[in-house]
Amino acid sequence: MQNIALFDLDHTLLPIDSDYEWGQFLCRVGAVDADEFGRRNAEFFAQYQAGTLDPVEYLEFALGTLAQFSRQQLNDYHAQFMQEVIDPALLPAAFDLLKQHQEQNDLIAIITATNRFVTQPIAQALGVEHLLAAEPHFDEQGNLTGKLRGVPTSGPGKVTHLHAWLAQQGKQLSDFTKSYFYSDSQNDIPLLSIVTHPIATNPNQLLLAHAQANDWPTLQLFAQQH
Repeated sequence: MQNIALFDLDHTLLPIDSDYEWGQFLCRVGAVDADEFGRRNAEFFAQYQAGTLDPVEYLEFALGTLAQFSRQQLNDYHAQFMQEVIDPALLPAAFDLLKQHQEQNDLIAIITATNRFVTQPIAQALGVEHLLAAEPHFDEQGNLTGKLRGVPTSGPGKVTHLHAWLAQQGKQLSDFTKSYFYSDSQNDIPLLSIVTHPIATNPNQLLLAHAQANDWPTLQLFAQQH
């Protein structure tokens, strides 16, 4: 029987938040008004950390920013973002953890609240084929409209997306002998609570307290690599 290993992305496989850093990058390169965008980005990030974020409001803010640009311009920006921000944040410990599950022939997926435009190249860089992410809406020409397609991949939405993805393959979570989920945030308690092996990875204080109360293991993935 095969096992399944699920991974959050930001502050879990990465020591940074790719969504927040993408916004900071756009400010830095002059793609957006640095003062206004930076202020909104910081507000949303604080709400995320506090667990009060409205995911649809945030995603449509982020996707609305993307919709200003042609797809080619966005791809050029993202290539620069990967080189300057993401590549230095791809640390050996993350690859080693993924390799453990790859060598066991586990089904591996990243499931992130961040949108697919930002995260698809990151998942590819990590060597992970399957990505469940917030889905931007595209027009017939392939340009982003600024709207979200479907429900967000955050909180209970991660559970919804996981079940739907497995169902497409004719599977359900109980088909796997062991199911792992690695995450840093209390926002992911709904999904952590339904796998057989929840692992609080680089946990924030709220998740750490929950993990300790429920005897979940904790993992400090980047303790030696900051």
